[in-house]
Order: sequence, then structure tokens, then C-alpha cells
Amino acid sequence: MSNDSAIEWTDATWSPTTGCDRVSDGCTNCYALTLAKRLKAMGSAKYQRDGDPRTSGPGFGLTVHEDALILPLRWRKPRRVFVNSMSDLFHADVPDRFAARVFAVMAATPRHTYQILTKRHGRMRSLLSSDRFRQTVQRMIPHVGDNPYLTKYFKEWPLPNVHLGISAEDQKHADLRIPALLDTPAAVRFISAEPLLGPVDLSGYLPRPADAVRYGIECRHGYDSCPICDRTVAAPDAISWLICGGESGSDSRPMELDWVRSLVSQCQNAAVPVFVKQDSGPRPGMQGRIPDELWLKEFPVAAS
Repeated sequence: MSNDSAIEWTDATWSPTTGCDRVSDGCTNCYALTLAKRLKAMGSAKYQRDGDPRTSGPGFGLTVHEDALILPLRWRKPRRVFVNSMSDLFHADVPDRFAARVFAVMAATPRHTYQILTKRHGRMRSLLSSDRFRQTVQRMIPHVGDNPYLTKYFKEWPLPNVHLGISAEDQKHADLRIPALLDTPAAVRFISAEPLLGPVDLSGYLPRPADAVRYGIECRHGYDSCPICDRTVAAPDAISWLICGGESGSDSRPMELDWVRSLVSQCQNAAVPVFVKQDSGPRPGMQGRIPDELWLKEFPVAAS
């Protein structure tokens, strides 16, 4: 976990759990799995539990970290926080109660905006649609960080400071995961098409231009849902922003520029912010293949 992050679309990372297991083609060259192996060799205490060698690896067994829960409470300056950059909060081995505690911390820190990305769309939808889970979160909020006197917290559900996202590396997984995301209570929904392994048609999932007028949504950037503005309001049942990019590393699979052009065009036509993160290759973003008009970085790097 870090106060600062090299990930351009966020400000900080927070990992109350570490470790994961491969579930689809997008996981094949997982950067977190490779990093966990290195951290284990360096003696990092958080990465000493090995995962199943068929789906995980050294230092990458799913592990919950009680001591990491209260970290966002210590951050006074508002920031965008990527939750579990080294794991998946909706992994089957994360206990329901621990996931509820994570949500309680997010509810207790409304000054931050949290970004949760998952490939486990089914459990995400099941948990966050559950009245029992919501009630558990609300009961826990006043007691996060062992502080029974905490009174300033969100009582709304879904939490207005939490963005929920799914990974959609190709059309197959877009069509599998996006409907579940749209069926999950969320203030803001986003897609990460990274690593982009094939063309993806999002036309059935993006908001229509009329939605901004229909729902009375205002944004100084001209979008119907904007993570740049202080107040983010999303059209119901639509995707609010998108990240796309190629795969990094020596074994990276190539990304075709036409796939990027298509996604950029689809998002621009729907007035949805799109962030083109990187090209594919050993040194992503350094080859200069992506034309300037596609190198879109619409989210501010620094916290507002």
C-alpha cells in the first residue's frame, strides 16, 4: 500500500488483502503475481503465504491484513484510492465480514474516492445487493479503527464515494461481467479494458447522449458522469468511465491500435471519459505507436 501511486488514474493504493488466483485470460501475465514473488524473496511480511501453483504463485496466496484496514483514516488530504491493487476484494477466500469492514472504512472516510476493480462479478453483485451485507457495513461504521466515537460517515447505499469496476479484456468477458456490474448497486461504474486482448463493443452498455438531459445531470466538463468534478453523478444503469491499455512485460501480448480507436470513438460518442493508459510491450507507452489523438489522459494525476 502506498500514499502515492505510479498508476496514473489514481492517487494512492490500499491493500487490505493481498494475493489472488487467475480466473481468465487477462490474468495470464499478472503484474501483481510477479511482484509478489519478488517481495517474498525480499522478506516482505505481507507476501509470505504461497498460493496454489496452478492458479497463483509464491507469496501470492490470498491473505487478509487487519493492520491495513485503518490506513485511509490517517490520510487527511482527499485522494483517489485504488483498493487492492495486489488482490481482488471479491475473491472467494475474503470473508464476508472482512469485506464489510473494508466498506465500513470507506464509508467512514467520505473525503476519499475509492476505486474497486474485480474480475469476480458474481460475488460482487451478490454481496452488494444483499441487505444483510449493507446492514453489517452500517453497524460496523462507528467502530472502524477501534474508534467508537466516530460519527461522521455515510448512511447512504450504495456508498457515493465508491466506484465499482470490472475488467473486460475481450468481448467474451465484457459480455459476461458488464451486465453483472450494471446489476450491482453502485454510485459510479467503470470498466478497465486492460490488458486489451481483442476488440470490444460497448455500445449496449454506454449511456445515450439523451441521458444527461433526461436525468438533469450537470458537469462542467460536459460529461454525464465525471470523475474530475467534485460531485459525480452517474446516469442509472450505465458505464461512467473507462480505462484501456496494453499489456506490459517481456511476454506481453500485442494490442492493435484499431481496438483502441474503436473504444475511444465509442466513449466519445457517449460523452464518457476514457483513459488510454499505455501501449503494449516490454516498456509500455515508450514505443511511440499510439497517435497523439488517441493518447487520452482525461483524469487529473494529482488529487484536487
